[in-house]
Amino acid sequence: MATSTSPQDRDISTELGERVRQANAAGTALRIVGGDTKAFYGRQVRGRTGEAETLATREHRGITGYDPVELIVSVRAGTPLAELEAALAENDQMLPFEPPHFGDAATVGGTVAAGLSGPRRPWAGAVRDFVLGARVITHTGDEQRFGGEVMKNVAGYDLSRLMVGAQGGLGLLTEVTLKVLPRPSACHGLRLEMPLDEARERLAEWGRHPLPLTAAAWQDGALHLRLEGGPGSVATTRARLGGEDLDPGFWDDLREQRLPFFGGDDDRPLWRISLPQRARLEADGLDEQAMLHDWAGAQRWLRSDLPAEALRDACAAAGGHATCLTPGAAEPFTPLPEVMFKYHRRLKAELDPKGIFNPGRLYAEL
Repeated sequence: MATSTSPQDRDISTELGERVRQANAAGTALRIVGGDTKAFYGRQVRGRTGEAETLATREHRGITGYDPVELIVSVRAGTPLAELEAALAENDQMLPFEPPHFGDAATVGGTVAAGLSGPRRPWAGAVRDFVLGARVITHTGDEQRFGGEVMKNVAGYDLSRLMVGAQGGLGLLTEVTLKVLPRPSACHGLRLEMPLDEARERLAEWGRHPLPLTAAAWQDGALHLRLEGGPGSVATTRARLGGEDLDPGFWDDLREQRLPFFGGDDDRPLWRISLPQRARLEADGLDEQAMLHDWAGAQRWLRSDLPAEALRDACAAAGGHATCLTPGAAEPFTPLPEVMFKYHRRLKAELDPKGIFNPGRLYAEL
């Protein structure tokens, strides 16, 4: 596995550790920033005594190890996501969880901290499923290693996995080791005109067969599918399912929220709803036909002025939850049950006792 570590790299890591050490001693809140492309996702970071200091990670960048044979890559948190994807593409490999960028400045650290995955998630897995290990600067300013390839965290936590989706609230991620996969040799998109109920039935039926499906979304009376795999399998399935050819850029536009559904003049809050695949969402003012159904229906996008509490109650009744992705939302994430919140508070207190890492980003109390 090729590696590259220069004195300058070590100085940046040391500098980051010293910044954290000073902040912890003074009780100063830190707003950790990579490319800042996902600033809309979550609450504004605020310290206990006022505004937080910005701690930028973009200078700490570079691929430190890559073994295409073993399908493993180690990369610093400040590395542009596009740079990593380009290096993998040179070896016909990819990040299986298909992370959204939301801008050219997106970094690997921000990708892991946000924990967001693309349309391939139900078939390939989520971000946390491909994190093997990590380097993290703790509240003491020391850089420690965690994960399957290194010694286990003495505290008993798999901190490398805990960093996924934690929004930087548990420590400063400096490097991550990821499992990668080969890129499919063939890819084709289909668009099939059908009502929502029929699309649900079709997807349930196809799920019982080894079809090369890697994405499914329904909108405006049509089911959109992506087929990936060997050329023979893709061609056979394409002929079997029928439909019209789909612009290959559709899935990138869906992942990056560039479809017309996400733009236009509609200024109502944007909600991401997570539900069991075939669950029905019932509440006054909700129209499932007006939603964009992603991940074969397990993730749904909604524009709605419905009060947050009413929408979340409807989602809970259907076995799911709702997240508001409109910047400035008072509570973007569904409130946690008290028992679960107790464990979140204990974890935060254990790993960040003075609350210096992105305080309030997930919830006001964390």
